[in-house]
Amino acid sequence: MKSYRKELWFNVPARREFINITYQVEECLRESRIKEGLALVNAMHITASVFINDDESGLHHDYDKWLEKLAPHEPISQYRHNRTGEDNGDAHLKSQVMGREVVVAITDGKLDFGTWEQIFYGEFDGRRRKRVLVKIIGE
Repeated sequence: MKSYRKELWFNVPARREFINITYQVEECLRESRIKEGLALVNAMHITASVFINDDESGLHHDYDKWLEKLAPHEPISQYRHNRTGEDNGDAHLKSQVMGREVVVAITDGKLDFGTWEQIFYGEFDGRRRKRVLVKIIGE
């Protein structure tokens, strides 16, 4: 069995953003030369997320609005976590809801997706450098 590992780095200037990383993961798969196996893609930060869904701007807008209703950023005093000097209590909750990682099957050298599926990096506490791990195993 072969193994491949790569870190994708992001520095999102906004507090929140969704970034389609499907093409970067596909490039990792090409570099790995693995034809059958699994690809793990996970956010290496507790205020970010990796998830699979449709690449449709209305849906991303809806996610942003829905997450902000679930865990509004302000007032920052509503989160006990923010008493540590942070202002990202909401980002921790948003990342928990959206999920830390995805696993995608690899078949015949391609990500084995359903219709419309794409991989996204969700940033909930941007303005600093963060990474996503891509780990591919297989033959």
